Amino acid sequence: MIVLKPQDIFVLLKTITVKNPDWTYASLSNELFMSASEVHSAIKRSTIARLWDPIGKSPLKYALEEFIIHGLKYAFPANYSGVTRGVATAHAAPPLKGLIVQKDNSIFVWPDPIGQDQGMGLSPLYKTVSQATRNDNKLYEFLTLIDAIRIGSSRERKISITELKGKLF
Repeated sequence: MIVLKPQDIFVLLKTITVKNPDWTYASLSNELFMSASEVHSAIKRSTIARLWDPIGKSPLKYALEEFIIHGLKYAFPANYSGVTRGVATAHAAPPLKGLIVQKDNSIFVWPDPIGQDQGMGLSPLYKTVSQATRNDNKLYEFLTLIDAIRIGSSRERKISITELKGKLF
């Protein structure tokens, strides 16, 4: 039996955004601020879960999409903390920032001491998400959309799913 971990989704999304098609576990680990063995284990678990094509060396995007939309919020539920400094996520970050307006101006952030925003803390899928997204806007957008799917209302989820599909394919 295989048990997916939240960082597996983080790694899979990074493989979509990585600029070098000849990436290695070491190069991905540097960009994700995690060990090469963690990246390798994530790919191995994703292969067993049928989210990764080992021959094509790429995510199975339709399976990944289905898991993100229908299973992610149950497999990896959101964990909140109090108001903190961090990096904006969900509806407070691109690409949703201009599409979804909260009436109370509340935002969610990944806790990060050098983040520029203040809001309700939301634990990211992996502890190094805020570091890894500083240099990868596409990864940042994927992860903020995922957070909106995990925590959003029905309307926010629908908008997030549409945006996610547009970015995946």
